[in-house]
Parts: sequence; structure tokens; C-alpha cells
Amino acid sequence: MTEGRSQVLKALSGLLVALFTATLSSTVVSTALPRMISDLGGSQAQYTWVVTATLLTATATTPIWGKLADLFSKKTLVQVAIGVFVAGSLASGLSQDAGQLIAARALQGAGVGGLQTLVQIAIAAMIPPRERGRYSGYLSSVTAVSTIGGPLLGGLVVDTPWLGWRWCFFIGVPVALAALVLLQVTLNLPVVRRERVRVDYAGAALITAGVCLLLVWVSFVGDAFTWSSWPSLAMAGGSVLLLGAAVRVETKVPEPVVPLDIVRQRPTALAILGSLAAGTAMYGAAVFLSQYFQISRGHTPTEAGLLTIPMMAGILVASTVVGRLVTRTGKLKPYLVAGSISLTAGFAILGFLDRETPLVVLSVAMALVGAGIGMTMQNFVLVVQNAVPLKDIGAASSAVSFFRSLGGTIGVAVLGAVLARDVAANPGDVPTAYGEATAQVFLISAAIAAVGVLAAVLLKPVVLRTSLDVVKEVEKA
Repeated sequence: MTEGRSQVLKALSGLLVALFTATLSSTVVSTALPRMISDLGGSQAQYTWVVTATLLTATATTPIWGKLADLFSKKTLVQVAIGVFVAGSLASGLSQDAGQLIAARALQGAGVGGLQTLVQIAIAAMIPPRERGRYSGYLSSVTAVSTIGGPLLGGLVVDTPWLGWRWCFFIGVPVALAALVLLQVTLNLPVVRRERVRVDYAGAALITAGVCLLLVWVSFVGDAFTWSSWPSLAMAGGSVLLLGAAVRVETKVPEPVVPLDIVRQRPTALAILGSLAAGTAMYGAAVFLSQYFQISRGHTPTEAGLLTIPMMAGILVASTVVGRLVTRTGKLKPYLVAGSISLTAGFAILGFLDRETPLVVLSVAMALVGAGIGMTMQNFVLVVQNAVPLKDIGAASSAVSFFRSLGGTIGVAVLGAVLARDVAANPGDVPTAYGEATAQVFLISAAIAAVGVLAAVLLKPVVLRTSLDVVKEVEKA
């Protein structure tokens, strides 16, 4: 390492606090949404958009933040992202109608996308790949606790009379400002000055427009309009045309937002495929397990959050132990394969649940899912970071994060549509119907997770390098 471990931990503290706050903001509103929409006089469509707006901007801006990190100061960009996040949080908490809340959440999402991407990039610029495994447990644990614990915190905030739903947004502001101060004091990253920097505005605009249109279509198809309707065809066709134009632009410009030569490399392509499975797992498990415990089993939002502790424990233990083993051995593939298998097995067990399934069985399945997430989520990013030079670390890291977020968002939307269809087909006993529908969703998730197993198996074994930058061809294991 280029810095002492204590200094790295100090710098890491500010980054992890920022990441925790950003990720928490995406999930803390889930249990508070009914109260928010009721107080603001919003509609069911606006209910969905309060969540979708954040996912849209977070996903669409991810590759842009990543490319900017290769061109400008990473520390400054992290601070800018915190500023955007704080502005969006304050605006969300002060919203007077549902339209204002949706716009504010979109702004907040741009900050969230920046923080989730830039934190990983800053860590990659600070710690060599071989040593990075030692710290991956912190990163995975922060992401897991904030993702799964968000609904629990949101329920507590809303149920506290002297707080109310607006504090779901305000509560993150002082924490984000504390992260800003910590980063200013502790984070020192080298700034590589580049002459004649060219920002790919055309590519960024086309990618953003194409992804936003795609996510809007996935969010509303099957509900607001049918799959074969003209709005559906227009949105799907428009997104294909926009993203096709973006690909053409990215092959022509000197500084593309998403460097296709990196994405086409075998390690990056397989890591993206594996991350799609892991992303769907993390988002889907958090959303559908919480709803299952509340609707099918009759638990409160707080109890539902507590019942997912086995999954959080699995993530924490697996990411910490595997992170240390990766640092000791320098090898990734065995843990990626094991993690992908654990993820698939956990979802396969959940695929047979119903409203009477013993909690012991559910706990084992959730622990397997958590262990799978802990072993794969950050390590697929590490595969890419190990394969590219430091000058491309931002674009490469954000490419994996972008596709993971995109896959997770689309996956949750599609799985949610399947669940809603199955529940509607059995309107008599809602708790029983919801349990059976959730099982169907998790069987589909198991099939998606199996794709991650294939990606992990096809990866070539490598030994992680001990230098920050690529100085020679990575030694084959």
C-alpha cells in the first residue's frame, strides 16, 4: 500500500459515511411512501415515480460520474456529489406537493449515483487490488445494512410523532455534511493533470435519454399500458434507437463516457454479467422479502426489517472473511464461483416458500443469499479494476456499477409485474396468494442468479496485482 493502514482507514471512514447515507436514501422512503403521498395529495402514478425518479437519475448518471473521475479530481467530484445529494434531500423534505417531491428526488438521485460510483473509484485509486480485499467487507456491509435496514429506519421515523416522514430526507443531511468534512481532512488522492480534456456531451446525453426512456417503459408497461400498445412500442423502440446512437458516438469520440474497448474485454463483460445477477439479487431480496413478511405473514414494517437480519449477517460475515482471504491469496475466482452458487441456492430455497414456511428455513435461505451477495458484489468490480490501468479506473468501475444498477432496476420492475399479475389471478386469499406469487418471483431470481454462476466459471483465474497501476501483464494463477 502507498499509505499506512491507519491513514487509509481514516480516508475510508468519510467515503463509507457518504456511501451509507446515499444508499440509505434510496430505501428509507419505502415504508413511508403511503404517508407521504397521502399528506401531499398525490396519485398512485406519482407514488411510483417518487421511487422511480431516484433510480432513473442514479442509474443514468453513473457512467457520466465515472468518466469525469478519469478527467478531473476525484476528491472534488465526491464533494460535488455530496453537495448535489444534500440539495436534493433538503428539497425533498421541504416539498409541498407530489410533483415537487418527484423533481427533488430526481436531483437527489443524481447525487446518489455519483456517490455510489465515486466511492468505489476513490478506493481503487487509493488501494492496490491485492490489498483492496481487506477493505471490501466494510464496503459490502455498509451497502447491505443501508439497503436492507432502510425500510426499518423509515418505519421508525414515520411512526415517531415528533419526527414524521420529512425526516426520512432531513436525517441524512447532517451525516452527509459530516462526510464532507471528513473527506476534506482525510482524503488525499493524486490528481493527474490532463491537457485538452474533451467531455463527451453527446454520448452522455444519448445514454441518459436512452436509459431513462427504457426505465420509464419498464416501470409502467403492464400497468399504465399493455406490452403491445403503441406507447410501449414507442418507448421500447425509442430507447433502442437512442442507445444505438450512443454506441455509434462512443466509437467515434476520443474520450467516450463508456469506453467500448474496455467493456468488450472478457473480464469486464463477464463481470458485468455477474453483476447483473448480483444487483437483481440485492434489490429484489430487499423489496420482495419485506413485502412478503408484511403482506403474507402479517408482520409490521419494523418486524419485517428485523426478520431480514440473517441476510445482513450473511453479507457481513461473507464479505469480511472473503475480503481477507482475497488479500491473503490474491485470487478471486474461487470466491466468485462459491458466492454465485450460494446466491442461486438461497433463491432456489426461497422459491418454495409460502405463508406457512418455517422461519428457520427462511433464515437459512436468506443467509445463503446474503453470503452470495457478500462474496460477489464488490469482487466483480474488483475483477475489472484489476484488469485496467489507473487512468481508466473510473470508466471501468462505473460501467460495472451502471449495468448492475440497470439490471437491478429492470429486474425489480419486471419481477414486481410478475408478482402483481400472479396475486391478481388469485384474489380470494391475499396472504396465501402473495406467498405463492413471491415464491414464483424467487424461482425466477434463482434462474437469474445461475447466470452469475456461468459468468464466474468462465472467468480466467488471475492473481491480483499489488501495484496501484498496471505495470506488467497480470500473472496467471
